[in-house]
Amino acid sequence: MGALLKVSQLKKQFGKFEALKNVTFELHSGEVLGYVGPNGAGKSTTIRILLGLIKASSGSATIFGKNVFTDALAIHKNIAYVPGDVYLWPNLSGGEIIDLFLKMHGHFDPQKRDELIKKFEFDPKKKARSYSKGNRQKVALIAALASQAELYIFDEPTSGLDPLMEAVFQEEVERLKQQGKAILLSSHILSEVERLCDKIAIIRAGEIVEFGSLDEMRHLTRYEFKVETQEVIQDIEKIDFIHEVKFNSNEPRKISFQADSDRIQDVVSYLSNAHIIKLESNPQTLESLFLHHYTLENQEEKK
Repeated sequence: MGALLKVSQLKKQFGKFEALKNVTFELHSGEVLGYVGPNGAGKSTTIRILLGLIKASSGSATIFGKNVFTDALAIHKNIAYVPGDVYLWPNLSGGEIIDLFLKMHGHFDPQKRDELIKKFEFDPKKKARSYSKGNRQKVALIAALASQAELYIFDEPTSGLDPLMEAVFQEEVERLKQQGKAILLSSHILSEVERLCDKIAIIRAGEIVEFGSLDEMRHLTRYEFKVETQEVIQDIEKIDFIHEVKFNSNEPRKISFQADSDRIQDVVSYLSNAHIIKLESNPQTLESLFLHHYTLENQEEKK
């Protein structure tokens, strides 16, 4: 089956500022794509283009095979969207706003709406003017999750929610995925992205710097090692595939370091000469990948 959402060589300029530079990625049914990057990287600009709110300078973006700008009205019938900051009609109750959103969408499940109101511990009778940021997010989340869409776009959806409500949101995303829905998730909570997403796109300064599954990305990174040996390891810092060696001054037979993920067998062979007592190894997390590219951006800005 072809991609439900397809972005190719997308560019967006605001005057002389280039907000997006040749952004390319795809999303298929039954997939969750995590879209992560620092503030100002281009995440929200991409989403605004996908929603047909602004027009790309060049490149193409299609949803359901339709142009996101010229066919926005037809596309919106089958998508649900939650922004990172929700503005509501202050004199309407939360329940009235949820029903208004759902009626505007046209396809929704009233039973699912009621279930979500209970799961999110939401009071639909209060006026929107009294809601906290977290409760405003709940209004948008309940309306989106109760709608019957094929594509769900979440832009920092759990901003303002407590951890228990974040867990409810994650359960609902898992449910949508099992139903074969496509989800684009832009989130600052990297553990959430790591848990939910099949693929991840890291955007930095308007460019996609990594795209693929987390496992596919990890082969480009290093593993973290902690080792204890019977003998002191000599000259390990001189090995070309071993990096960031840290010695324990009180216990010289205990060290930590990073190593290229495609040289793990060589690492074990080298350490075995010193007779391994204990060895721990872990792939770097999505947070490590994100911080790596964020650090690169800061270094480039300082040049």
